[in-house]
Amino acid sequence: MRTTRRLRLLAATGTAVAALALTACQDGTGTKDEGTAGSATATSTTASAAATPKASEGADGTSTGTGTGTSTGAGTGTSTGTGAGKSARTPAGTTTAKKSGGGQDDASADRVLCNGSNTAVRVQSLSRPLNHMLITVTNTGSKLCDLTYYPILRFDEMQWAPQGAKETQPQAVTTLAPGESGYAGVLLSAADGSGDGGTTGHKLTVAFQGMTPNSSGGASALPSLPAKGVYYDSSLQVTYWQQNRADALDW
Repeated sequence: MRTTRRLRLLAATGTAVAALALTACQDGTGTKDEGTAGSATATSTTASAAATPKASEGADGTSTGTGTGTSTGAGTGTSTGTGAGKSARTPAGTTTAKKSGGGQDDASADRVLCNGSNTAVRVQSLSRPLNHMLITVTNTGSKLCDLTYYPILRFDEMQWAPQGAKETQPQAVTTLAPGESGYAGVLLSAADGSGDGGTTGHKLTVAFQGMTPNSSGGASALPSLPAKGVYYDSSLQVTYWQQNRADALDW
């Protein structure tokens, strides 16, 4: 009986020892496995964490690089291109203005005032209209010349000059090309004898006006008068310069 109990006790003890040994082994293995799993997890987490920033940085870098590059390149390129284009047009615009100015200067250089130095002036007494005289001015120069306003006439040493008849003022300045002629009509005296201070003139000075009324347009002309002279009185009046002969006499 005792022997049987002792054997059972030994067997139970052995079983317990074996179970304890197995448990320790399993715990050790388990500890080792847990350590391995923990390392793998840590490594995985570390790798994942490292990979995540890298992927994020890569994505951000790509996004930033692409966005900045595109934005900067497009913006700068567009802005610079537009700016350069506008800047290029401004000089172009300046050049046009200069051309326009140059054109005006060229036109001015090719255009002068008509006066006694670049024209031939002659006068002609007329029977019709009665008591009228015609002044003809021919451009003898090589440039266009302008006849401005009306001629300033002085017979002999007279101290006054007749005014231009306002109703004869043309809409544009009379311009003569080389070889062309312009005209002015002169009413010498009243047909009904109502004029005062009638006298005969033997010398005539024809003065030319400048670009403003009563300013000097240059050299005067001294056309020849008929040998018997020209009779005039206080009715003396002159037309504005005309392009056509008929316009100078029809007033």
